[in-house]
Amino acid sequence: MTRGAAYSCTVQHESRGDDVAAVHAELVQLARELIAGGRDAQGGPSFAQHSVLSFVARNPGCRATDISDAFGVNRSTVSRQLRGCLDSGWVRSEVGPLRAGYPLHLTDQGAAVLAAADRTRLDEVRARVDTWLPTEIAQFADILRRFRVAPVAPVAPVAAEAPAFDRDDAFDRDGDDAHA
Repeated sequence: MTRGAAYSCTVQHESRGDDVAAVHAELVQLARELIAGGRDAQGGPSFAQHSVLSFVARNPGCRATDISDAFGVNRSTVSRQLRGCLDSGWVRSEVGPLRAGYPLHLTDQGAAVLAAADRTRLDEVRARVDTWLPTEIAQFADILRRFRVAPVAPVAPVAAEAPAFDRDDAFDRDGDDAHA
């Protein structure tokens, strides 16, 4: 799917004039772009691997179960992502009790890869807001923060509901939009 291409979902077709539906549509498209755009041509980390590297950097000595709990995905999902990070030399595991899991740390190469990926992602955001006023950028950040932390009231299920979003599948695919 090319950037900016329309993503079709029932919510968008039912409520084109509804601003809430427009917010939903933009969030869906943004999430897809973030996940699909996560892998760079030089073999940098995928979106999922970047998430793992960031967590390990912020929590040296963490275990796969800690990552699984924090991301809300199965441990096997985290293990697959970690395997790629370990094989690439970005993360190392220390000796520890197998039952508790092995403590994880970024290698120097992992720290460099993470820093480069962070710079690239920040540069992409800077390019998108390059023509914005500083007050618009600050306002946008505030609105996103408010949206992210807002409480979500339970919603009654609707008959003939679409399949539930599978976080494990989204985390595993590393940008594979074939399942969209």
